[in-house]
Amino acid sequence: MGQDKHHEPQVHEEQFELPDVSFDEFSIPTYEEWKTTVEGILKGKDFQKSMYTKTYEGITLQPMYWLSDQEGLTQNLTYPGRDSNLRGAKASGYIHTPWTIAQRCDGKTIADMHDMLQFELDKGSTAISFTLDSATRKGQDATKAEAKDVADVGVSLSTVEEVEALLKGMDLTTKELDIRTGASSVCWAAALHALCESQGVDVKSLSGMIGADPIGTLAQDGHLPRPMDEYFDDMAHTIAWASAHAPQLRTVLVDTDVYHNGGGNDVQELGFAMSTAVTYLREMERRGIDVNTFAKQIRFHVSVGANFFMEIAKLRAIKMVWAQIIEHCGGDEEAKKINLFVSTSHFTQTVFDPYVNLLRAGSQSFSAVVGGMDGMFVRPLDGCIRPSDEFSRRIARNIQIMEQQEFNFIQPVDPAGGSWYLEPLTEELTEKSWALFQELEGKGGILETLVSGETQEAVDAILQSRFKNLATRKDRAVGSNMYPNMTEELLEVPVVDFEGLRQARVAALANVGTTDAAELALKKLQESDFSEIGSLVSAAYTALVAGASFGQVFEALADGSEGITVKAILSHRWTEQYEELRMRTENFKETHNGDNVKIFLANMGPIPQHKARADFVTSFMQVAEFDVLTNDGFPTVDEAVEAALESNADVTIVCSTDDTYPELAPAVTKAIKADRPAMKVFLAGAPSPELKELCDAAGMDDYISVRSNCYQTLLAMQREKGMM
Repeated sequence: MGQDKHHEPQVHEEQFELPDVSFDEFSIPTYEEWKTTVEGILKGKDFQKSMYTKTYEGITLQPMYWLSDQEGLTQNLTYPGRDSNLRGAKASGYIHTPWTIAQRCDGKTIADMHDMLQFELDKGSTAISFTLDSATRKGQDATKAEAKDVADVGVSLSTVEEVEALLKGMDLTTKELDIRTGASSVCWAAALHALCESQGVDVKSLSGMIGADPIGTLAQDGHLPRPMDEYFDDMAHTIAWASAHAPQLRTVLVDTDVYHNGGGNDVQELGFAMSTAVTYLREMERRGIDVNTFAKQIRFHVSVGANFFMEIAKLRAIKMVWAQIIEHCGGDEEAKKINLFVSTSHFTQTVFDPYVNLLRAGSQSFSAVVGGMDGMFVRPLDGCIRPSDEFSRRIARNIQIMEQQEFNFIQPVDPAGGSWYLEPLTEELTEKSWALFQELEGKGGILETLVSGETQEAVDAILQSRFKNLATRKDRAVGSNMYPNMTEELLEVPVVDFEGLRQARVAALANVGTTDAAELALKKLQESDFSEIGSLVSAAYTALVAGASFGQVFEALADGSEGITVKAILSHRWTEQYEELRMRTENFKETHNGDNVKIFLANMGPIPQHKARADFVTSFMQVAEFDVLTNDGFPTVDEAVEAALESNADVTIVCSTDDTYPELAPAVTKAIKADRPAMKVFLAGAPSPELKELCDAAGMDDYISVRSNCYQTLLAMQREKGMM
């Protein structure tokens, strides 16, 4: 019906008051009531084993945390930027100074690296961050280095002119540096000083880090060509130079990547980091560098792993531990404020299903933001596969940009503060890290335990436990040991002409350091004792400006001295063993006309009867990319056996239910073994003792269940096939 335009309905504004919401109708359960309910759901499973989780740090995570779990804690009652710095070294968090976006570039030539860096800066990175190749990091020119170390993971640099070409057009007064220089940063300090003078840039405007970490470098490489004391001398000289000429530029680095990538846990990362930092601090004090000056020069770098809440706790704990150490060493309030950079984890990246690396990077970077840090590098999704491409670098960079600009993560200050879970977790992690630090101190420090091999053994013990848990699928890596994508095509890895790169570098350095001025400056480096702190950088500056190379400077400083050697902590990734399995299968198929381990599923009965176990063993076998022959089930033993024999499979797996197994499994096994003894027969599921006795008597070869060691089972099958 229409309405008369003269009688339009009247709109009356009314005030509505929302009624108070009361939850009185809901009773608040006690812990015991909740536990009783959970025990009922668990149906007889052990409550302690099911609901409590022990981490690699030796910390047991409770199923539920309460306000009472914070009783006795005091650090969490402080304010951000105060006292222990648990809640952050800055009172305003990221609000006034967002964290630095330090997307590390891995170009292999100076020209490519320059373009890559410039592109990153144009697109949102706020630091000039790049990776040096192993040769440069070891203080070697390409002419003297091993071929495998030249342009392996980054760019090779040897002269002031090359540094200038790399950084050409970049504003060093507004963009901070983020360079890991290896065991010494003397040449980098000298080269940057020369670069600033040639470009008319005030050296005091430099900021960021050219960080030397001799202990971390020793742990990673296993060898340093000079005695450790000489690297400590280098450190003192660069600190003195920076304090006088570039006070915003840090020259000392404590990097725990070597322990993280070796498989170590978070307690080890913090304990080893603190022992390293205290070793540096003591050595600098012996050389006349006071604690406050030293603290302004040091940066910590840690990796952020897969345990979301543990990583938050780690970043909060390291602030508190460092503040406590500096306080005990007589440092002031400013010295207690840690400079902390992070990277998302290399250890947790996977080659297969690499786009899951995006999810890992997102989660890990989020935990880093919540935990609090000063700068971050989000690893590209293909970082463990190949030199990162433009697409993967863009996605990695944009994760940080979105976190700052779209998700507004710069607003909350210490969002973890007061968490019933995170506060006690942070406290326990801090206590364990402090205990490890004290243990190391009692043994003479991290350097002594690296020489003795104790540190390496401790890291390897955690690595092996990680491998074991992944092998038994107690830990799950999507796309690797669980839910493999059988249609996946691996990312294309471009062919890199490493020998060509090396030869080009050798040619470029053919006439370096051959002038009289360079030879004279290098001779002075050999003969001087540099007793005046800071004079070494000036002498290196003279040599580099005269045309000498980084390698020649370090060679002159070494002058035949004996170095130090320890067992290196090798870099690993948690899924590398499974990736080797799968690659071994792919390589075998390629060289044997598509032949593969063939798995026939003897699915017994209708689909509901066998589906759950058939799906389980299918995924289990596809982890190694074996061919699994599926079907909708067989009504009789004879039909299943006939199909299994016709399949010419290497292995038949009987899939059904516990109730039907006593009748079906021994019969299928006996019939197959009678006709084809070489064919393996497995049972899907963990049998009862009675069933196992029946199946063993029939010739059953193995049993596949959630308790099986997936890796060892598949490895044995590859060995049986002749794949290895």
